[in-house]
Formats: sequence, structure tokens, C-alpha cells
Amino acid sequence: MIRQIISTADGSHTVAIPQMGVTYHSHHGAVQESLHVFIEAGLYWRLGLTRQATEAGAHNSSEPASGQTSKQPLHIFEMGFGTGLNAYLTALAAERLQCPIHFTAVEKFPLSAEEASGLNYATENPELFRQLHDAPWEQPVAINPLFSLRKSNTDLLAFSPNQPFDLIYFDAFAPTAQPELWTEAVFSQLYQQTNPGGVLVTYCSKGVVRRAMQAAGFTVTKIPGPPGKREMVRAERRS
Repeated sequence: MIRQIISTADGSHTVAIPQMGVTYHSHHGAVQESLHVFIEAGLYWRLGLTRQATEAGAHNSSEPASGQTSKQPLHIFEMGFGTGLNAYLTALAAERLQCPIHFTAVEKFPLSAEEASGLNYATENPELFRQLHDAPWEQPVAINPLFSLRKSNTDLLAFSPNQPFDLIYFDAFAPTAQPELWTEAVFSQLYQQTNPGGVLVTYCSKGVVRRAMQAAGFTVTKIPGPPGKREMVRAERRS
């Protein structure tokens, strides 16, 4: 598989696979897409926070959306570790919010150390980014006191978690490239692996995807998408 590192509109890198016609992130901006879809619409929302409050270093006055406090460990699952960008931004947020996070990710085709070192995300904390990629696979690793990581080099359908999750980052390639990952069967598996009150976020808002999520039991809401995309999806397991 030939992979190429390319720049996106916000100056951050993504990885392209020319023969598949896919990129790991939006051409409109890799970092701004990840921040919008997974950190703001996922992590912040799950903790009952607003972007303004977190940037100000304080919680808003409302209760967390699902009863989660920033002192309770949050279990996050990512479909597709990829470039490590979502894990990196989440680890930075864990430190900023002082929220302990256990992060689990599956990735069938990991980047090489050389490919990961060519990415330009880690301006804030390059050592943290390196630690995420250097962490061994198939075992939990304490990256720091607030963030632990378990990477699994396997297919989503073959993965069995050790505990249910509070938040899922569903970051597979688009349904046109990986249709087998956007089915009712897959979302039923993820629904069973999600705690009541748990949330799944993804950039994809296609009708067939929303219907598959709803058939699996999720309550699905379309919300504003990142730059270059009108809508995205947030799905909740309410019971």
C-alpha cells in the first residue's frame, strides 16, 4: 500500500492512499476537522462542556450531558488510530481539563515510524505525539497520569474490548471506500460495547448510515459539520 503525506487547507498534514482515492482527513483541514468532529462535538459534549468554557479553562454552569464529571475516568474508543491525531488532541484535552482518559484504538494498517515522524501535528507537545506512536501494541500503556492508551493491530469486527465505552470516535474511511464498516451489524456491535449514556460521533451523515445506527438502537442527531461539510452525526445510547 502506497501512502503519501500531503498538506490540507489549514496547513496540517494528512495521509493519502492514491490507489483507493482516500485521505485520512478532510482536504479542508485535518486538525480543524478532528477538533470539530471528535473533540468539540464528542469529548466536550460528552463532558457537558462548551468550547468557550474549555478555552477559558473553566467548566460551564450546566451539568454534564450524561452525568460524567471531569474527575471520573472516561473510556474512549477510536475506530482507526490512523495518524494518531485524534488520540493526540484527546491527550492534550485530558491535560487541559484534568480529566483522566483511557483511550483504546484499533488500526489494521499502522503507519511506520518514518511516516509518523513526517507529520506536523505536534507543535504543542512533540514528545507526547512520539509516545503515542512508540507505545507497544496490544497492551495498555500509561502515557502520563491522565492518559492511557491501548492500540490493537486488528480489524474492528475481530476486536473485543475489556470494558464498555463512554465515547466512540468512528473515523473509518467513507462508506464508498469501506462499506463493510458502516452497516447495522457493525453499529449493533458498537451499541453493545457502549455504556448507557454513551455517545458515538462521526463525520459521515449519509441517510443509509443514520438508518443503520438507528436500527442498531442509537438515537441519531445531525449537527453542523466541520469546514467543508454541512453536517455530521452524533449518536447516543440512551438506555
